[in-house]
Amino acid sequence: MQRSEINQLIREAKSFFNQHQFHLPAWCDWTMAEWQEHKASCAEIFSSNLGWDITDFGSSDFTKRGLLLITLRNGPAQGGGKSYAEKIMIVRENQETPLHYHWSKQEDIINRGGGKLVFELYQATPEDGLSQADFTVQKDGVATTVQAGVPLVLSPGESLTLEQRVYHRFYAQAGTGTVLCGEVSAVNDDSLDNRFFEELGRFPVIGEDEEPYRLLVNDYARFV
Repeated sequence: MQRSEINQLIREAKSFFNQHQFHLPAWCDWTMAEWQEHKASCAEIFSSNLGWDITDFGSSDFTKRGLLLITLRNGPAQGGGKSYAEKIMIVRENQETPLHYHWSKQEDIINRGGGKLVFELYQATPEDGLSQADFTVQKDGVATTVQAGVPLVLSPGESLTLEQRVYHRFYAQAGTGTVLCGEVSAVNDDSLDNRFFEELGRFPVIGEDEEPYRLLVNDYARFV
């Protein structure tokens, strides 16, 4: 991804959050100079990877396969701090987050507003394949039977609990609009706890064609 594309996506995201009256922490709008000024007091932000996160999963086509998210709170993977995490995400129509599961994280995904959010779900086999068996998930606390791979749709206000080793793919339903998507979970460690069905990249390779407008979590080590 080019830095100019990332910068534009962040500007568009800020407008979308404002439209839905979802307010971000002050540090989400810090400039490079402000990060440098506050660096000494931001250990939790850096150690827990809080902040802007944009990926195309190595696809080179963010609009078809990609995700914009902000980790708002999180704890250390090794324990000894917060035991929970929260994210806010923007999911576009037909923009796929590809099939993956988590070994240790349990999470609730919430449609906070906008369009309809579509999930395709499979239980993992012992060999990490896709089971074709029906199984039960909790949708807003209600036990719901799902067929493997058959779309399950969340309207605004609805949520889905994803247990460990449940493969999930999601996207916003065409014609319904972009989704403001929340996640509440156990501590999140994207470096170790994601098992993608396909081999792909979690963080983008960035072409620095202009200066960063706002820093991503994977920028901190280089720029702060």
